[in-house]
Amino acid sequence: MIAKIAIPLVLGLSIFLTGMKVMELALHQWAGPYLSGLLERFTKTPLRGMLVSTVITAGLQSSSAVTVITIGLVNAGLLTFPKTLGIILGTNIGTCFTTELIGLNLSRWSFPLLIGSGFVWLSSFLIPSTASMRARRRMRWLHAIRCLSLATGGFASVMLGVEVMQSIAPHLQSRGLFAWLVEQSQRSLLWGVIAGAAVTAVIHSSAATIAIAMGLASVQAISVELGIAIVLGANVGTCVTALLASIGGSESGRFVAWTHILLNVGGAILFLPLLPWLHQASVWLADEPSSQIARAQTIFNIVCSLLALPFCYLPIFKTGKPAS
Repeated sequence: MIAKIAIPLVLGLSIFLTGMKVMELALHQWAGPYLSGLLERFTKTPLRGMLVSTVITAGLQSSSAVTVITIGLVNAGLLTFPKTLGIILGTNIGTCFTTELIGLNLSRWSFPLLIGSGFVWLSSFLIPSTASMRARRRMRWLHAIRCLSLATGGFASVMLGVEVMQSIAPHLQSRGLFAWLVEQSQRSLLWGVIAGAAVTAVIHSSAATIAIAMGLASVQAISVELGIAIVLGANVGTCVTALLASIGGSESGRFVAWTHILLNVGGAILFLPLLPWLHQASVWLADEPSSQIARAQTIFNIVCSLLALPFCYLPIFKTGKPAS
């Protein structure tokens, strides 16, 4: 059991999370200096905030990173709570980009992509630097190339981690663990939601939890419907990161975290009875089980954000903070 399940699971999850962190840090290093200015400038209305946050989250490949940065800006007094409403909605939409990429089943390209990005990154250090103006411009380009090559290597590691984690599925099936979970989920898909929330709360990565569900569904270890229930739970579990980031901060910073929690928990409660319809919609949009789970997450996050958007324009949110 240790050799066939525990070690591959830990190894695959470690590769996945390392890749996510490398990708996040590299992209943040590249675009980070402009991030605060973008959020402050383009959040005059909730709709604009949502659109900009969607693009930034998709670019940084981390909704948690954008949420934590937003809480930090609010705690520092650079953003007011009403301006964060659209940002929170956008992070939920932008995070779908990661799972959509995973759903493309690019794992066969992961190792060549990792080798190629590493070669580009190392080659960038062979270019000599001088103090001239032209050299400084060249160094900015080199900085961008290094960051983007690291981000590409991080993404390749994510794909490689998914492939390693998928290898444990047959052994899990033989142990009967997922047979028990599938049996329980036939009585209530709430079991899948609980499992997704618990795993995400522990590893602090909804993308990793969803990737595991997609991998298991691709080899028919679990049903697509159960995988979608895990997706709902993963969205709930990711709130833990925002809640931890708000500890010790300002009242407005805590409001940001609780808004994130309200959006994700409320969305899960809303969609839980609608899981069969969400499953059917994903079947219409994709053929592969893993892609169906990715489409379901995209539908879920977009619909939840669009349903919540009109509430961001209520007069109560124009005073700088919500009423107590």
